[in-house]
Amino acid sequence: MHLDDSSLRFLLASHDPSIRYFALTDLLDLPQSDPEVALVKKLIPGGPKIQALMAGQKGAKRKSSKSLATHVGGFGVHPYKKWDGAHWRLVSAVELGIPADYPGVRAAADQVLGWLTGESHRRGIRKIKGLTRRCGSQEGNALAVCCRLGLIDDPRVCLLARSLVEWQWPDGGWNCDVKESAHHSSFYETLAPLWGLAEYHRLTGDDDVLRAVDGASEFFLRHRLYSSEKSGKLITAEWLKLHYPLYWRYDILQGLVVLGRAGKLSDPRAGEALGLLEQKRQADGCWQVEARFWEPVGRRPSNVDVVDWGKSGPNEMITLNAMRVLKAAGRWTLRSG
Repeated sequence: MHLDDSSLRFLLASHDPSIRYFALTDLLDLPQSDPEVALVKKLIPGGPKIQALMAGQKGAKRKSSKSLATHVGGFGVHPYKKWDGAHWRLVSAVELGIPADYPGVRAAADQVLGWLTGESHRRGIRKIKGLTRRCGSQEGNALAVCCRLGLIDDPRVCLLARSLVEWQWPDGGWNCDVKESAHHSSFYETLAPLWGLAEYHRLTGDDDVLRAVDGASEFFLRHRLYSSEKSGKLITAEWLKLHYPLYWRYDILQGLVVLGRAGKLSDPRAGEALGLLEQKRQADGCWQVEARFWEPVGRRPSNVDVVDWGKSGPNEMITLNAMRVLKAAGRWTLRSG
């Protein structure tokens, strides 16, 4: 498959410097020393989505309340509040390449780490029938964020990684289902831990983490990313639609993105999902949002994101990720001439 120049032009014409930066570096393979790369990288902190994600952060004066909602570095809500808590803002921000020294970003990460490693959170983790029932997507997303922000020397980050390794189920994934009969991992609770552990292994080379990455990758590959491993039938049609952001949810594109970060896209069992992704490419060379899990500000009191990610038409993040995946899988090259 050849890259239609129109899709690359679409990304390079973005008003968001994060999109332009990743098009230059991830798709065109330009080095950090390239003048255009260096220029657009400097503009990332002022990008509209980064600015929206980090707006409203609480300053240095801590309120008298000790609740997470008023913690310095937070945004006046619990870090897990959908979708404007610090947890979700940071996941989106690191995907946009927010610099680790951006004002307030480490304070926001500190709030998330305080929540996930705090006593009240940890004592709620249950082990039933020998399986830890835990929403691993929370620790997984936070681990990935902290790795991207250069925080792996923080002992709380190490705790997240070690905990995910310890909690992994025999089939390679994670699940928070407390029913004693539950013994099969969840796609939703396994994807983010795979991302976080892949990032952690890339930085540390930890062998135990690598084994966990391999096990989680095998979980998705056994299912060919969307099928029952027993019957071969589609598990849910929603997974074949393209969304952004995914938050804690799943679709085939995000599955392919994370498998690519784990270095697993050469496995032939990813081929069917890659083929479906290719088929979704529009005549203009781009990919469209097909469903969403967020609402714009002012629409309703829940599931409101602080960023407008695009509700219809060609989507920058989906197109960028689709092109990244197909390039990593060797299905896509830049047309010369």
